[in-house]
Amino acid sequence: MDPLTDGPRVRSDSMSSSASQSSRSKMLLRQRLSQLLTCIEDLSSDDEASEEVSRTLDEAFHLCGRFVPTDAFRLHMVTWNVASAEPPEDITSLLQLDVQPPADLYVIGLQEVNATPVRFISDMLVEDSWSHVFMDTLAPRGFVKVTSIRMQGLLLLVFAKQIHLPFIRKIQTNYIRTGIFGYWGNKGGVSVRFSFYGHMVCFLNCHLAAHMNYALERVDEFEYILESQDFDISDTPNVLDHKVVFCLGDLNFRIADHGLHFIRSSINSGRLNLLWTKDQLTMMKKKEPFLQEFEEGPLNFKPTYKFDRNSDTYDTSGKKRKPAWTDRILWRIKPKTLPSEDDDDEKASTSTDDGLDDYPLLVTQDKYTSDMSYGVSDHKPVIATFSLELRKCFDIPLVHISPVGVWSADQDALLTYTVQEDFMSSTWDWIGLYKVGFKSASDYETFVWVRENDLPEINEVIQISVDKDEIPLLGGQYLLGYFSTNMQSILGLSANFQILESKRAVMEGLVPENVNGVNK
Repeated sequence: MDPLTDGPRVRSDSMSSSASQSSRSKMLLRQRLSQLLTCIEDLSSDDEASEEVSRTLDEAFHLCGRFVPTDAFRLHMVTWNVASAEPPEDITSLLQLDVQPPADLYVIGLQEVNATPVRFISDMLVEDSWSHVFMDTLAPRGFVKVTSIRMQGLLLLVFAKQIHLPFIRKIQTNYIRTGIFGYWGNKGGVSVRFSFYGHMVCFLNCHLAAHMNYALERVDEFEYILESQDFDISDTPNVLDHKVVFCLGDLNFRIADHGLHFIRSSINSGRLNLLWTKDQLTMMKKKEPFLQEFEEGPLNFKPTYKFDRNSDTYDTSGKKRKPAWTDRILWRIKPKTLPSEDDDDEKASTSTDDGLDDYPLLVTQDKYTSDMSYGVSDHKPVIATFSLELRKCFDIPLVHISPVGVWSADQDALLTYTVQEDFMSSTWDWIGLYKVGFKSASDYETFVWVRENDLPEINEVIQISVDKDEIPLLGGQYLLGYFSTNMQSILGLSANFQILESKRAVMEGLVPENVNGVNK
């Protein structure tokens, strides 16, 4: 079986997350359609009747909750237990960089990143090797690291196309330990949450308890992680408050009952379906209501654990562990509550608020597979791609920023910025000068603080000077970005602009170095 064969597309949305909701919605739609047929029979040629039909149609489709989203975004997710290995040189296949259309967001969850004491301390001072390889690969293609969080061997990275950065706001991270009675971080979960064009999303990377007989412990750990992680956000203080939650990681669920020979024979013959009913996660979903809220694509790829390193051969060591789908990617749409059956017809026909969302989010899984070409670990990476269809709650950056006049290191330069909508700004906010192809918000050439005294008024044009000694001598293509300390995100980006080569650079014959795939 080809491990990269596409499975069927799996769809879910914030308007219809349960069978009861669907039934209620259909009943209300039938009522409205019946009214519509009556209107058509009595329809006259006057405008008032036409407006009545139009209103009835709008109401019916509103109750059905099927607004057509105006924008679609592609999400590429990877989970991989890297077993303390160093990253491979080429991760093009892992990120499917040559696939069209390209992704808008990349979310990478790693487990068992090398976390020996000396290595972990050094990684706290500088980016770890895995973060570096992802940033070095994605930055030249216009992706910027939005944020990351590390807890010992657990690492969660989020990248976005540069164009989306001003619309990714309220970024927060959290972690919870579950190893050694909650005191050790070799197991547990790390999370990132943010607002994406106004839609609250959360990503959770987990590494749960190992071994065949610990299925119940894994379920308990997962529930504990979901309940224990909280955020300093009033409308989404907990993981499950978000409109959509993606959970990825080494969940460590095994294939129960079947013996080693039967499992390997089923895999080799391509009859993976014979193993599905004994997958522990599938079995637990039938018993645990909270797990039933999570969706997952079909397991049409080979189990991703356990392999001999640098091979496609399952474990030949003395332990001969049984293959299993330990590495998974799930998602959950926040359930909606439609009007109850006890509500009278008039309330049901006129209500547009109870259980209905003017800004629905439709999630479609386009691919769920593994990549067998990577052998540095005893796990194979799992990949999932999604289409996120949504109506943007906003599409104007909170801050407009632009350079003024000619920039070069021969003279001080000027920039202007304008706050276009109110937000919790701070005198600790700053404006960075970035090389085109920058890797993260901290990857600036220089920065200046925003106005130090009073915070700006809406639409007030603020001018700031940049010292010439801080401007790159060699020039090149750059842009400016306004970073919010409270939101931990870039709220506005300028257009790319040219910094001219300075006279000093010409006189001294300075030569640019290659940074982020472009000359610096």
